[in-house]
Order: sequence, then C-alpha cells, then structure tokens
Amino acid sequence: MHFTVTARLSARRFAYQHASVLTALDQGMSLIAAGMAEVTITDGSGEARTPAALYQSLFGAPGPLRRRPASAQVQGQGQARAA
Repeated sequence: MHFTVTARLSARRFAYQHASVLTALDQGMSLIAAGMAEVTITDGSGEARTPAALYQSLFGAPGPLRRRPASAQVQGQGQARAA
C-alpha cells in the first residue's frame, strides 16, 4: 500500500509519496511542526486522515498522564543525586 502526505504553505501545495505508514506519519507530524497547514495522509484506498487521527487509529488514544506527587519527585531527585 502507498501513502500520500499532502500539506499547504500559503498558496503552495506539497505532496509526498511513502510506502510505509510510519514514514508517512513521521513526515506528516514534521510538516505540522514546521507550520504547514491542511496536512493529511491518504492511504491507497483513498481514505484521508490528519496525522493525529491516523496516530490514534494505529496506537489508540493516549492514556492519562501519571504524575507522582511533587514531594515524591523531590525525594526521588535527592536519592538520584546522592547515588
């Protein structure tokens, strides 16, 4: 299967072909980080998704962040420094 990554910068449109979904996803995220707009990834069957939607369909929604209480973080840092 092939994947096409498209993006827009001002009036210019760009399109890139990839054989791997992971390389297409990587480039899609990079284009967003570079400030491009309307970034989509289209698969061989014609289904277009944003990089975020494709990531979610591949890996699921990210779980809640697990945070330790601030006092535990300070204690853990103190132990790491002493070691």
